[in-house]
Amino acid sequence: METVTLNNGIEMPILGFGVFQVDDADECEQAVTDALAAGYRLIDTAAAYLNEEAVGRAIEKSGIPREDLFITSKLWVQDAGYENTKKAFDVSLNKLGLDYLDLYLIHQPMNDYYGSWRAMEELYNEGKIRAIGVSNFYPDRLVDLSMNAKVVPAIDQVECHPFFQRADAIQTMQDFGVQPEAWGPFAEGQNDIFNNGILASIADKYNKTTAQVMLRWNVQRGVVVIPKSVHKNRIEENMDIWDFELSEKDMQAIATMDTGQSEIIDHFAAETAKFLNENKIHD
Repeated sequence: METVTLNNGIEMPILGFGVFQVDDADECEQAVTDALAAGYRLIDTAAAYLNEEAVGRAIEKSGIPREDLFITSKLWVQDAGYENTKKAFDVSLNKLGLDYLDLYLIHQPMNDYYGSWRAMEELYNEGKIRAIGVSNFYPDRLVDLSMNAKVVPAIDQVECHPFFQRADAIQTMQDFGVQPEAWGPFAEGQNDIFNNGILASIADKYNKTTAQVMLRWNVQRGVVVIPKSVHKNRIEENMDIWDFELSEKDMQAIATMDTGQSEIIDHFAAETAKFLNENKIHD
């Protein structure tokens, strides 16, 4: 497994396993169990996914030493603010059955995320989190936080796939020493991406799948990826990207696929902000 080094010196696997939209607890536990057995060591969950307990059971059952794992969770909009963040962190930690998190992210740039960040800085300085970061922060919000925080975010986890390549956002992250991480690396299947002609042609050349090509493309750009699947064969297939390397011509061909906009969510729409703030994950 290749790794990246975060801005505080912590090493993080460049390929991990995500559990977004794996709502069934038993299915989630089995998927994480299969992922750990396949060699994944980075597991990405969130309070809003409502499956932290299932992830925790799979981790405990695996018997893998804690220091060999890199576990991420995220703070939801409802729990923003200094005091609420402290409470929400403890809830996530307890649900996961862990003593510390490797990475804790602010899930959305909504509500009092500055208060949240102050709490996360304290948890980080206390050694309860090895690295802190953000998710879905567009360049303006990331720069603003980075220039006003005591601890610069280690990660910005954003939508990133061949249809939405985020070159400008990634450059901003690099300018501030923030590691890019891609959620939705397969564009959640939008626009029939798995059968895209450019990707299929490249996949045929290397005897790989289009999914493997997409993961390899992001990894070669230095972007951490966290693909999700509940199918054991695909979980294993997504890990099998280390025996080939895309040529510069391949990378340029994929670059032509960029539409410059999300295929999944419009973070600048009033309706999106309303939806995210109304989405309550607990009473």
